[in-house]
Amino acid sequence: MECRLVALLGSPKRGGNTEILLDEAIRGAEDAGCTVDLVRVPSLQVKPCMEIFACKTKPACAIKDEMQEYYDMVRLADGLIVATPVMTMGVPGALKSFLDRFQVFYMAKYERNDPLITPDQRKIRRMLLLSIAGMNVKNLFAGLLQTMHAFGEIIDCPLHDSLLRDDMDTILDIKTRPELLEEAYLKGRSLGEAVKVAKSEVSLSVK
Repeated sequence: MECRLVALLGSPKRGGNTEILLDEAIRGAEDAGCTVDLVRVPSLQVKPCMEIFACKTKPACAIKDEMQEYYDMVRLADGLIVATPVMTMGVPGALKSFLDRFQVFYMAKYERNDPLITPDQRKIRRMLLLSIAGMNVKNLFAGLLQTMHAFGEIIDCPLHDSLLRDDMDTILDIKTRPELLEEAYLKGRSLGEAVKVAKSEVSLSVK
């Protein structure tokens, strides 16, 4: 059964530790039979939410930029892989602005009671989060996790699994930790397999 995922890369650093982890998760998902569309978020020409709130009355944003393409891509996806570093104890700027633009989904679901994702889609959709952070301090990923849980509920793609690695200021090169690369691969593969099982169950339930 077809499986289409979207991978959001939040790091602006090409070929860095975050992207290396994401590449492994994508490889796992592809080995599970999924197609994965990669979006390098910091490279997009996307403005932050300006609180115009045109989306209160219709499922569209008043800002005319690249976001419409990504609304459609995320709406049609069976799942997401989000890979990002932690910056200032939270989500880095470009990715946060991208997530905030999904007010279009929020207003449809919570203001108009007309979600853009169907109940059957929600049964299928799930999110894998990959994140690294330089420091080794308490609650380092708390802000990120709170944001991603909220985002997952807004777009009806709940946070399903995560790989979180702190102390990268000491580790420096993620390739020196092959166990982390293997874990990213296995979690990507598990996500793909879980999505395909869920799609099969939903398909059977509607027959």
